[in-house]
Amino acid sequence: MKSERLLEKKDGDVENTNIIQLEVVSRPNGGNNSGSGSGSGSWGSTVFEPQRELSDQTPSGRSRSIPRHSSLDAPEKKLTLFALRLAIIEKTACGLGQLAFVWATVVLLGGFASALKAKDFWFVTAILVVEAARLFSRSRELEWQHLSTRTLPAATSRRRIQSHLSMPRRLVRAAMRPLSFAARPSRRLAFNMHQLNGLASLSQPKRTWLPADVPLLPYSDWVFVSKNISLLLYWLQIIAAAACAALSLMRIGQQDYGDDAQVNEKSALNVFYSLALAEALMFLLEKGYWTWRIEQGKLVERVCEDCDLGPIGMVSLRRFFYDAYSKCIDGSIFDGLKMDLVSFAEELLDSDSPDEQIIGARILQRFVENKRFAGDTLRKIGSSTPVIERLIEMLNWKDPAEEDIRRSASEIVSKLASKKQQALRVAAIPGAMESIASLLQTGGGSTNGRPYEASPRAVVVDKENYEFSAFNLLGLLILKRLARDHDNCFKIGNARGLLARIIDLTSAGSALLRDDRAPESRVKTVRRALQVMKILVCATGETGKILRRDISEIVYSVSNIRELLQYGESHLKLQMLGVEILTSLGMNEEAREKIGATGSMIRLILAAFFRPIVTEEVGVVCNEAGEALAMLILESRRNCERMLREGDDVVAKLVAALGDPALRVNAARILRGLCAYSAPERSDRLQIIAEAMPMVIHF
Repeated sequence: MKSERLLEKKDGDVENTNIIQLEVVSRPNGGNNSGSGSGSGSWGSTVFEPQRELSDQTPSGRSRSIPRHSSLDAPEKKLTLFALRLAIIEKTACGLGQLAFVWATVVLLGGFASALKAKDFWFVTAILVVEAARLFSRSRELEWQHLSTRTLPAATSRRRIQSHLSMPRRLVRAAMRPLSFAARPSRRLAFNMHQLNGLASLSQPKRTWLPADVPLLPYSDWVFVSKNISLLLYWLQIIAAAACAALSLMRIGQQDYGDDAQVNEKSALNVFYSLALAEALMFLLEKGYWTWRIEQGKLVERVCEDCDLGPIGMVSLRRFFYDAYSKCIDGSIFDGLKMDLVSFAEELLDSDSPDEQIIGARILQRFVENKRFAGDTLRKIGSSTPVIERLIEMLNWKDPAEEDIRRSASEIVSKLASKKQQALRVAAIPGAMESIASLLQTGGGSTNGRPYEASPRAVVVDKENYEFSAFNLLGLLILKRLARDHDNCFKIGNARGLLARIIDLTSAGSALLRDDRAPESRVKTVRRALQVMKILVCATGETGKILRRDISEIVYSVSNIRELLQYGESHLKLQMLGVEILTSLGMNEEAREKIGATGSMIRLILAAFFRPIVTEEVGVVCNEAGEALAMLILESRRNCERMLREGDDVVAKLVAALGDPALRVNAARILRGLCAYSAPERSDRLQIIAEAMPMVIHF
């Protein structure tokens, strides 16, 4: 256990799951459990809801305030509160407008229609028409503003177009590659042809309908698009409100209603003009407040920075704000306060629009990677089975245009799998393991889908396979975290073809292991695949027996580890993981025989055991190699025979190792196994062990 902890401590890829931090704070009501019903207090469910300031009781009984950092509040609440204030002003203006309309139709045009002067009649008519046009423009402006946020910025769309335009070039390059590799093994040629077919099938982009970018009339796409129409409606409202205010103020100032006006006619006109003026001023106040907070105050930019949403954050936050504002306008003014970015992103994930899907996925990805919001976000996602199912479904998407969505979904699922409760829910989704297996891109025993070449061309090949490596790492990380649970190990073993893909990714090859400039992503992929394989073979109970049997029956499982022992002197972490896997596989009787029968395997493990211990890390590998040897010769006469055939000095070296404090225990275990399970005719080779008895007794 000491050696395993040492290697895991030095390996940044292995997570420390043995440290649990617990922070205890008092109840929000000050820690008093007694008293009236109001003394029970309640915690806010998530950071995405308004929080109260906590208090605590000092030993003297005085209440002190627990400082609450602003980072604990949901930054998007600034937008929902702003939408609430705007909605209050908007609804006040609408209420005044409705009152003015009722007053004009019922009192003025109904009671004084024949007595009104022509001037006032046309002023009232003009104000009503202008206000009706403004209200119509206002309702349509919200629709077009909302529509303008349904798509990503032009840069992202341009990148997609360039991706499709570059597809024929990639096809030509992929088609020429098999000709230059004709002398290579058939496995590489088969992979290239497979990729050529895959590119050909993906070369035709999907038919998509982007209403925000489609012009209403031909040859007018610079005018009749959502953003420009929204701007046009905005200025129409400003002009209408200014005209209404000017007309009303003019008549209030002139007061030339005539001396023959009927009773209360003058007062009725003053009331109408005052209501119309108040409505126009309230609307202009709303627009001024909007401009001050959004344009001058950079509210959306500051919230985007607080949420750490990155470049796509501005589009998503504008869409979020318009949705919150629309809810405040269409329903109760408090409906927008119930919104949060996580629920908003979950709704976008279920959309049919690729742009909305990527917006939702990016928001969730940013939040689960942010320490401030990760806990609450994962709890909210994990409590929604449809959202988890949608994320699992996205793992199967292989269209190049949906690559970003797939990567974001993989990141989110990997974070969900890091929490035990959420990991159980992920694994419980039907077809989850098959979807995760689709992330692992392999090529018939090659590393990351291609044989590695230590040459200038290998750099080009590695760039082409960068996305494969990224998805391989994510898929292996998800499996590694899911495999912590015993039941999930059983599901991983039962998933069709998943074990073979994991083992295929453990293949490094001599060129990769010998190259000091090998890409870190490839080495990391091999290491993570070995970690997953180690967790599976170390499983307990009947599940462990089945997994060890199934893994040992796969042809490349042992031969890949043999490559690590033969060429991986500079990759001690990989060798350590490989030897640990052999030790666990050795618990299976059939696996012990297969490992021993694999060419040069016993000799390589002996070489690792007798390696000079120059560093502490090398000593850890040597000790683990000793444990593997002791396990392989356990009740195995054939493996004992194979070990003795590796040289006449094998037993002598084992006896000499008894004098080394670092190797003494495992050397004694190996010698005991040789004495207990070797054939009787080999007893003469073991006579030298008797000479070591005084040394053994001494220690």
